[in-house]
Amino acid sequence: MTEATFQITVRELYTVEYINPEVVTSVVEFGIVQPIDGNNANDWIFDTNSVHWLKKAIRLYLDLEIDWVAVCMVIDLLRQKDQLQRENAQLTAQLQRFI
Repeated sequence: MTEATFQITVRELYTVEYINPEVVTSVVEFGIVQPIDGNNANDWIFDTNSVHWLKKAIRLYLDLEIDWVAVCMVIDLLRQKDQLQRENAQLTAQLQRFI
């Protein structure tokens, strides 16, 4: 099964998602997400996975009122948790073949 990926420009983030340009720049500067294309902030293009983490980071920042460093740490832990859950599901499926 292949996973479809879509792309969104930074301008679309501003207009469709109502995300402040400075916030997007902060999230990129802290390494929470990285654009997949674009040489400067006005030309950035993000994939849907990045948009997911971008929106999650903004919610953490606004709802918990924590700084971007803390948001970065939380996002990193959430990504690790997701990865471990995927690995666990894969190993469980492999184990089921032997039972």
